[in-house]
Amino acid sequence: MSTIRNVAIIAHVDHGKTTLVDGLLKQAGTFRTGEVVAERAMDSNDLERERGITILSKCTSVSWKGVRINIVDTPGHADFGGEVERVLGMVDSVLLVVDAYEGPMPQTRFVTQKAFEMGLSPVVVVNKIDRPGVDPHAVMDSVFELFLSLGASEKQLDFPVIYASGRQGFAIRELGDERVDLAPMLDLILEKVAPAEGDPAGPLCMQVATLDYDDYLGYMAIGRVRGGKTKVGERVLLAHRDGAKEEFRVQKVLGFQGLKRFELAVAGAGDICAFTGMSELNVGETITSIQSPTILPLLKIDAPTITMNFRVNDGPFAGREGKYVTSRNLRERLAREIKSNVALRVAEADDAAVFRVSGRGELHLSVLIETMRREGYELCVSQPRVILQEGPNGEQQEPYEDVVIDLEETYVGPVVEEMGRRLGQMREMRPSGTGRTRLEYRMPARGLIGYRSQFMTDTRGTGVLYTQFAEYGPLAGSIKSRSNGVLIASEEGLSNAYGLFSLQERGVMFVGAGVKVYPGMIVGIHSRDNDLVVNTNKAKKLTNIRTTAADEKLVLSPPRQITLEYALEFINDDELVEVTPQSIRLRKAILDHNLRKRLEKKDAAFLDD
Repeated sequence: MSTIRNVAIIAHVDHGKTTLVDGLLKQAGTFRTGEVVAERAMDSNDLERERGITILSKCTSVSWKGVRINIVDTPGHADFGGEVERVLGMVDSVLLVVDAYEGPMPQTRFVTQKAFEMGLSPVVVVNKIDRPGVDPHAVMDSVFELFLSLGASEKQLDFPVIYASGRQGFAIRELGDERVDLAPMLDLILEKVAPAEGDPAGPLCMQVATLDYDDYLGYMAIGRVRGGKTKVGERVLLAHRDGAKEEFRVQKVLGFQGLKRFELAVAGAGDICAFTGMSELNVGETITSIQSPTILPLLKIDAPTITMNFRVNDGPFAGREGKYVTSRNLRERLAREIKSNVALRVAEADDAAVFRVSGRGELHLSVLIETMRREGYELCVSQPRVILQEGPNGEQQEPYEDVVIDLEETYVGPVVEEMGRRLGQMREMRPSGTGRTRLEYRMPARGLIGYRSQFMTDTRGTGVLYTQFAEYGPLAGSIKSRSNGVLIASEEGLSNAYGLFSLQERGVMFVGAGVKVYPGMIVGIHSRDNDLVVNTNKAKKLTNIRTTAADEKLVLSPPRQITLEYALEFINDDELVEVTPQSIRLRKAILDHNLRKRLEKKDAAFLDD
């Protein structure tokens, strides 16, 4: 009988997966007494800690009553669904974490559906039961209805339930039980999760579910050993995606314990571990025995729905702030990214300096851009666009999203009006706790582009918006893009208070005094619907004439701060976001004002004809 249990923790974003893993690690005595451990210790990436979300799946393990429990922490956001799809193949069961206040949400459906497709049975964890106003019984009814709607088998419907609080560090089987610690959850995993299967005497077989790279060890292939065993020094076979085969000697076999990796003498069937020694590696490839190879089929990953162009920065400030600025640098970085980020697609455009990058959503692509920016890359990116596909009768179809909005009753009016303008169809509207309302919509994915920042403004930062890809459907009507024009800098130089003061009444500024600008750079939002070329560098004339207004104090409104997400949502199709390690700037794709005007006139004449 195997002494290994393999489970993944899945949930909607922000339902407490990573905090619960912290609690399980502490409960099993993984950390030594007095060891300082960061909150959400599994979110080791800087971006994950800043945004409070899990982006990359990670493995850990705890020892409990002589059994090793391998735990895989997965992302909850649908944009990182490629991570979830890969790692579910490594486990025998899932801990489905559901918030005791919010109940099942769009990504709960998404991750549960993936688990059911792989035949995994869930253990339901109703988390955050220490929150005021929770209704665990109603949540359980919602979970059961969700499972029925997903076509769960009888075995999957007969799921065990445990109530917990990851933050408070307790789990109980029944709501009236004493709240002590998380031991009941670990006991339940031992009882309900089947021991890891696999023939230790058979040929070696492991599919690469995720990979890592180390400057000293090279590529690390992380996955579950399906059968057989191997140790350091053995020669094994790596079957690549393109059909090529590579023999290599296993240099290290690494296991996971707590937050650390440790060297294993032998990796056998059922183990989740990492191998090193290969020269090239892609996700989904198979490591197997040379004598009797078993090659597993490549992983099936959902197609991307959003695409945007990455291009070399050709602005006047190109190369001043970044370390990697050429098309060759971009090409190499994107080629490296698609090896591990399997939900991403990269294609070269007609222009050698442009790359068409497609992903699951705006967040998926913005995380890639932010990562590249922190690594020292300089690039320009275009407005995100949805990917159309051909329907069964040859007609064009576009992606639709399911949207769930939770907001205060006061702000329902403006949100409903805006969702209607963006072609959203309301499915449901119901109360969600005291003074709050939940709205459910089905709408075209392009209707959501550029909406999140406006939504946060409309709800004064108190609303929550979740989206989930639903299906491809017929093309909806046209959606009016951004209603305001922009203010465009006319010349290169430093903006100053005198120049900006006279522009304040024209709209909202993106730059303050003393900022470097260049012709074609977007410096603000125009209060009207047309674009306006302005001079932010205009200096005061130094004459000897004195008036009462000559030395007036200039009071400037603070400029609007531009984040990467806001920039991607704000731009139109003739604009770009310039991203460097130090700055995020908005600009027109064609910087020369006269050339832009000529092209606009030509387009207008073509439309009149």
